[in-house]
Amino acid sequence: MAVLLLGQLASCLDITIPSRLPSTAAPVSQSLVSFSIEQDRWSDWIGVTSRNQFFFNTLDNLKQLTGEPPQIRIGANSEDHTNFGKDVQFSQAIFPPATAIVPYPEATNITVGDAYYGAAQYLPPNTHVIWGLNLGQNNLTAAFLEAKSLVEAFASPAVKNVGITLDAIEIGNEADLYMNNGARPKTYTSTQYVKEWIAFATNVSAVGKLTSSSSTKFWGASFAGSSHSNAGFSPLAIFNEGIISSSPGRLISTISQHHYSGTFCSGNGGLLQDLMTKSTIRSNLTQFNADIAASNARGLDYVLGETNSYSCHGSPGVSNTAGAALWALDYLLFATQLGISRVFFHQGIGFKYNLIQPITLTRSILDGTPLPSPLPPHVQPQYYAAIVAAEAIGNSGDTWAVELSIANDRLAGYAFYENDQLVRAVIINSQAYFSTEFVPRSSVHINLNFLGDGPLAMTVKRLNILHADDTSGLTWGGQSYETSDARPSGVPQVEPVDVSSGVDIQETEVILLSFT
Repeated sequence: MAVLLLGQLASCLDITIPSRLPSTAAPVSQSLVSFSIEQDRWSDWIGVTSRNQFFFNTLDNLKQLTGEPPQIRIGANSEDHTNFGKDVQFSQAIFPPATAIVPYPEATNITVGDAYYGAAQYLPPNTHVIWGLNLGQNNLTAAFLEAKSLVEAFASPAVKNVGITLDAIEIGNEADLYMNNGARPKTYTSTQYVKEWIAFATNVSAVGKLTSSSSTKFWGASFAGSSHSNAGFSPLAIFNEGIISSSPGRLISTISQHHYSGTFCSGNGGLLQDLMTKSTIRSNLTQFNADIAASNARGLDYVLGETNSYSCHGSPGVSNTAGAALWALDYLLFATQLGISRVFFHQGIGFKYNLIQPITLTRSILDGTPLPSPLPPHVQPQYYAAIVAAEAIGNSGDTWAVELSIANDRLAGYAFYENDQLVRAVIINSQAYFSTEFVPRSSVHINLNFLGDGPLAMTVKRLNILHADDTSGLTWGGQSYETSDARPSGVPQVEPVDVSSGVDIQETEVILLSFT
């Protein structure tokens, strides 16, 4: 018994929080959490003759918390395999065989029609959309026809009347990999990419009537990686090669880059604790500092236009777990501190790392084996990261955040400000507590110190997770989003706590402190 009691004792940690907005704080977008959708099965996500209500609800939940829906990017790998067919209503796709490593592969050929683009009308009102066009096949006519149908769809009353806008067009996905996937010769360079991009963008801007005064702009780069230098594929390289000084390049509003923390493409997975670890998250993102600075110096927005845990749809037992929710929350909040304005978590039907599985699945996302019974639409653990972040951001439209200095390798924290005043703080304990452990779960007691006049009262809301390797059963403030319609169920639970008493946080837990 003595050993058990010793294991349950909490260590103590002091955390200092500025009461007023510090100069180092960064603005946080209401749509910080956004989504990248694999293009081949867009119709499954959104619906065809009527909306996919489950998917709509998952987006609307976030809109209700922040006042703004997530932005939606439709593109990715299948973007460069899509062509337009005037006789196709929605889409027709050809898929390769499923494998144990990739149970839900992307299509190798997609042909889409007008209604495919028009289905954007089923998104939450006032959603901003980014759509990808085919550069990989180097077929200018195909891109022209896609762009024509796309722009016409967003000019239609059905889309315009609900305030859904085509924020940007992306030409090509991960062109830095073309030399490896057969789309271009092995000698392909960023200089050649810039020349091709300008030719395609010139035609697309003509058919779309894109000008400096139009609401639709271009995303630039969308590379899988970066050399972070003047040479190779990087934002700085393509700037130096003249992309933004070209006529269509002046319509680039945003630089997008892609990033995954590891890969599962050959079946080699990653460890969950490694993914969650604070230092790993920071080293993964700070490598982009030069790219962010180069983009911002030219007045361009910078986003992670496609990101998630492990590439090739995620690692089984890692990407689909509760621990990945803690990774995602720390990852996207730390991104704000570097000048990244939005984080687009990539999603595909049946992908392991999805926040949302929007349709019924009949085979396992882990190894492709048939399921004993169909699995209806549902959210996965990472969705809770989006919910927690949305609640922390709030709906003021003027939220700022600063990372807190915490002398602990497993604890991360962020303070949020509105009207110069501290309003909330998020603290994340990324020490993984697994279902295979038989020692008591540890916790840390946090003493809160404030710079300036501290708050008079606070409440605590908890992301309750039994184990880091759980794939379901999470609750946020006593409520579950693992419901048939993705709407929360259960009685909300918020704890009033004396500010001077501090607060405890367990391994594999998140707390939201709200101050008054």
